[in-house]
Amino acid sequence: MADRLTLQDPRDQYPKPPFPKQPQPAPGIAAQMDPTPDHGEESYVGSGKLKGRKALVTGGDSGIGRAAAIAYAREGADVAIAYLPSEESDAQAVIALIEAEGRKAVALPGDVMDEAWCRQLVDDAVAGLGGLDILVINAGRQQFRDDVQVLSSDDFDRTMKTNLYALHWIVQAAVPHLPAGASVITTASIQAYDPSAILLDYATTKAGIVAYTKALAKQLIEKGIRANVVAPGPFWTVMQSTGGQPQEKVTKFGEQSQFGRPGQPVEIAPIYVLLASQEGSYITGEVYGVTGGAGIA
Repeated sequence: MADRLTLQDPRDQYPKPPFPKQPQPAPGIAAQMDPTPDHGEESYVGSGKLKGRKALVTGGDSGIGRAAAIAYAREGADVAIAYLPSEESDAQAVIALIEAEGRKAVALPGDVMDEAWCRQLVDDAVAGLGGLDILVINAGRQQFRDDVQVLSSDDFDRTMKTNLYALHWIVQAAVPHLPAGASVITTASIQAYDPSAILLDYATTKAGIVAYTKALAKQLIEKGIRANVVAPGPFWTVMQSTGGQPQEKVTKFGEQSQFGRPGQPVEIAPIYVLLASQEGSYITGEVYGVTGGAGIA
């Protein structure tokens, strides 16, 4: 784990490719990755920016969602995480980290492709936390396909439901619970702006997330609620090794960034903290790119 408080060259702060091939069946286990991602387990230091807040993070067991959940707990928030039942081991590690900060943790296993469960998870989060004022919709599906001819209707449907339909269902269920001052944060991608040939369906959903959130922000500000998007570039998460990229690309993942390496989830967590906190009080309808220098346009 890198020491994030010591001045250092960011190009060398975390591991660089080449990485070993490491195929896993989806959705995968973060602890089995090599190198192990840094979600902030030891490296994120909080300062009370979210004291007393109540957050729901989907996809909170691993990757960027896990980093956000850990950061929120370190900043003083109680946190509910939603995740697939097969990710229970990763999820329990996050629950333990949240509780180690003296914060309330709520575990919500289920599948966001199920509309009824999306609505139920919000009710369960509100009941478990005693309210809700931070909503992070982060759970996602990414499976590469080399040719449009092999991108099946089932592939397309599963990606759309996981990445877009679930966003809509969860927002609909959550908005009635959100007070003025609350924050909604969605996770898009550089793929919304510079799509890869092998990620047709994924890139389409990420562009949709940007449009949806910008429109949502215009509605919600009338209630005093902010909504923003985070658009990551190449981050070292289990999504990559479980079919999000071909294994030959996994071994070189992040190499093309200006840093020569992928980002680690903890490196994007401060953006999720800013957008959730009162320090971000004049930020809504914005897209924050964290792309390793590639930018979004």
